[in-house]
Amino acid sequence: MIVAVFRSRVRAEHLQEYLERGEAMERLARSMPGFVSVKDFVAEDGEAVSIHEWESAEQLAAWREHPEHKRTQQLGREKFYDEYTLYVCDRPRQSRFRRSPAGAVHSEKGRKS
Repeated sequence: MIVAVFRSRVRAEHLQEYLERGEAMERLARSMPGFVSVKDFVAEDGEAVSIHEWESAEQLAAWREHPEHKRTQQLGREKFYDEYTLYVCDRPRQSRFRRSPAGAVHSEKGRKS
């Protein structure tokens, strides 16, 4: 499992176009081999955070190098972003807690690879 965390601040004057591009990129990512999930959040101060999960580093690299994604990355640097930071975690440690409907507690720890 590979986890990529993308933190960004979008220029307000391009927000609508950015959101439209983002929807197109999410559809494209979901169609790629190895895609697991994506979740997007926006903080009160305007910072956006996306958490992406991929099955392998090779599949994430294929996404990074996809021609349409590359064009959108360049557009992001030229037009959409005031700033961004990307973190890629290639050996994430996982802890999980889940309460079952009956109230029993289930907990897991370990490293997913």
